[in-house]
Amino acid sequence: MNIYSAPLQGFTEAVWRNVHSRVFGGIDCYFTPFLRYEHGEIRSKDIRDVERKNNSAKRLVPQIIVADKNEMARLLDLIRREGYERVDINMGCPFPLQARRRCGAGILPYPEHVAEIMNEVRLNSDIVFSLKMRLGWSDKNEWKNLLPVINETPLSHVTMHPRLGVQQYKGTVDIEAFSEFYNECLHPVVYNGDLLSLSDIKRIENDFPCLDGIMLGRGLLANPALGIEYMNGKELGNKELAALVRKMHDEIYDVMVQRLQGNTQFLSKLKPY
Repeated sequence: MNIYSAPLQGFTEAVWRNVHSRVFGGIDCYFTPFLRYEHGEIRSKDIRDVERKNNSAKRLVPQIIVADKNEMARLLDLIRREGYERVDINMGCPFPLQARRRCGAGILPYPEHVAEIMNEVRLNSDIVFSLKMRLGWSDKNEWKNLLPVINETPLSHVTMHPRLGVQQYKGTVDIEAFSEFYNECLHPVVYNGDLLSLSDIKRIENDFPCLDGIMLGRGLLANPALGIEYMNGKELGNKELAALVRKMHDEIYDVMVQRLQGNTQFLSKLKPY
């Protein structure tokens, strides 16, 4: 299967991606935290994160979150300028601030808005699109109202995180609902959600042998070696893992210490890792 690195706001930014790809690797593709258009502009922080000059990971796909076709057009202009040919659309973010705008998972109860975005995918045929979504916002069957238009839209794959938006990251993933989606989606399917160990990955692979891939989020932050452990078919020893984690930490430190001012700012950025 393909092994993808999930986009996580505040964590999987360019510095983390660049260092992880050098020290650990094992990832077929990194996805950026979502680009957004708000208050009449694209945030300068988001622009820096996708600029080619700031990224060394070999395969990188920008992710966007949009409420309508106008926001989508402005974000695609930036992505084209940077020379990207692939884009991932976020329909899974559970944060209320985005959901209230009918963005992320907040768009899932509105099939007409999803259809508008899917139509823009068809109109921008020079770009290869993929989609990341949840089962629904408050109803695990909401995806069923969306699947006809999703199936008709040219997409490289669909990543499903089998939770509801209202759950955020609490509770358990709904494997039964994922199985139903997996069997009905006509696009290659990627699984995302609660993969914390090599045995977790192998279990999903065995249960769904036709998966295009899996996307690692919090599990990859906790154990940056998950990708290479899957590639090698075995877990790293504690000493080897500790040495690599230390090397990654030191490289992130070396980059961050040049950009941040003062111990307080530096600690607030590094501590969450």
